[in-house]
Amino acid sequence: MPSNVDKLLKKHRNLTQSDGLKVASHVQREQGDWLINTLTMDGQLVPFVYKRKRRYKSLQGQRVNVTYYPAVDRVAGIEFEVMKVVRIRIA
Repeated sequence: MPSNVDKLLKKHRNLTQSDGLKVASHVQREQGDWLINTLTMDGQLVPFVYKRKRRYKSLQGQRVNVTYYPAVDRVAGIEFEVMKVVRIRIA
């Protein structure tokens, strides 16, 4: 029986699943009612970004399984490549 991740990946072709990535840094900042979480991973140049309503424990140093897709954020008129996280779990 296929898992939820397998179903997501089959339905949305732009999604990517990476397992066992090590979190180098984890920053949480407020933006309105949301907390924007930014992760950098060992060996990855692009940050991983997701939103939550509540503060989350720091994932720094943890290994995580992440489902994400590439996106572009604009800050002060400059475009930055980011990975938008759809699902994240501690490995």
